[in-house]
Amino acid sequence: MNSGAFEIPALCFVEEQSSFLSARRVAELLGVNLSELAGLIGVPRSTLAAKAGARKVDAALSPIVRILTMAGEMADSEQRAAIWFKHQPIPGWAGETAYDLVREGKTDKVFAYLEAVRAGIYA
Repeated sequence: MNSGAFEIPALCFVEEQSSFLSARRVAELLGVNLSELAGLIGVPRSTLAAKAGARKVDAALSPIVRILTMAGEMADSEQRAAIWFKHQPIPGWAGETAYDLVREGKTDKVFAYLEAVRAGIYA
């Protein structure tokens, strides 16, 4: 997948005066608190606030931001993408949502689904 296509829309997730993704902005869009977001991305809650952990948090948030950006482009809305991410079961995954799959470390399955939708397979 060409991640360059997502650079401009993903800028809304970057912390002001920083080149790193903002955990706070992602949490706000998803409607979760920082503790829930930390659990979702698999980092300790304290790492989200520590400047020393910025690179680790950025790397952990990157797949979620790419998923939200891709879904947002298809849905024409970041808010709709966030609702889909948290609440819409993905076909073939026994009622699991993108949120569930990401929490289980299966981001590749979410990307595969989104690519299939983009290609018209699940349209």
